[in-house]
Amino acid sequence: MKTVYEILRKKGNAIFSISQDATVYEALQLMAEKGVGALLVMSRGALTGILSERDYARKVILHGKFSKDTLVEEIMSTRVIYVNQSLSAEECMALMINKRIRHLPVIENDRLIGVISIGDVVKAVIDEKEFVIDQLVNYITGAPKLV
Repeated sequence: MKTVYEILRKKGNAIFSISQDATVYEALQLMAEKGVGALLVMSRGALTGILSERDYARKVILHGKFSKDTLVEEIMSTRVIYVNQSLSAEECMALMINKRIRHLPVIENDRLIGVISIGDVVKAVIDEKEFVIDQLVNYITGAPKLV
């Protein structure tokens, strides 16, 4: 089973974050620039929340607020669910489905080391299943192993 460690090793440890004192507009600009759907909210090096496109849609647009006048801290999610590197991709997928979240910060020894998305997790699970299927087909057909 692929672990969070292996997912991060493949995708990288890039962490995109913003201050809770920034405007939502600044956060949206950063998300667009980096091509991500969420930003970690940091204060003095500590993780204080997460801001997603979903937060923006539900807490700004639907309430008639303006992104240039609204601070990140007003709409960020403060209950951040995170994982460590030893969790499997399947465990992460189950957690994300059950909690209805799309991003998981990765914390190891009280240190933020990366973020994985539902896309990263789904890709890892599919890659693993395809590998197993290929191995079974080769076993059944007697084809030589390709490692």
